[in-house]
Amino acid sequence: MSPIFSALNKALITGSTLSLVGHDPYMSYNFAVEIGGVVVGGFSEVSGLSSQIDLESYEEGGLNNFVHKFPKHTTYPNLILSRGLVKIDLFYMWYEATSQGLIQLLNGTVLLLNSRQIPVMWWTFKKAYPVKWEGPQLNASSDDIAVEKIELVHQGISSL
Repeated sequence: MSPIFSALNKALITGSTLSLVGHDPYMSYNFAVEIGGVVVGGFSEVSGLSSQIDLESYEEGGLNNFVHKFPKHTTYPNLILSRGLVKIDLFYMWYEATSQGLIQLLNGTVLLLNSRQIPVMWWTFKKAYPVKWEGPQLNASSDDIAVEKIELVHQGISSL
């Protein structure tokens, strides 16, 4: 049996045992983001933590009521990180360098924290660089925080 299937079976058994104990789900507002080894704070939203396996269909001769579907490859959408605008805007500097052909690939992690601010789950993305930057929506009649967004392309997400 492969190590992945062994780990999956162990997790299923552990999960079945833990479900008897009962637990509260983690809150989605309690997270931190690390990029290039530095925890970058103040994020209000992270989206794009997903992946999808693309399929190839194959119609077998003689079987008119069934189509085989085989996995081809896994795709990942871009990550979009939103945060309050601060005085030193490293994200815009990273984006500006990329737009001039100076591409710096950075790894990062999105950490889900429990109520004591301890990481309980995390998703690591690799070889990311910015492909879009969006500045704040300015409105004189609003007291909202000025938020910037940066969109990162990357080479995959792994969950630990």
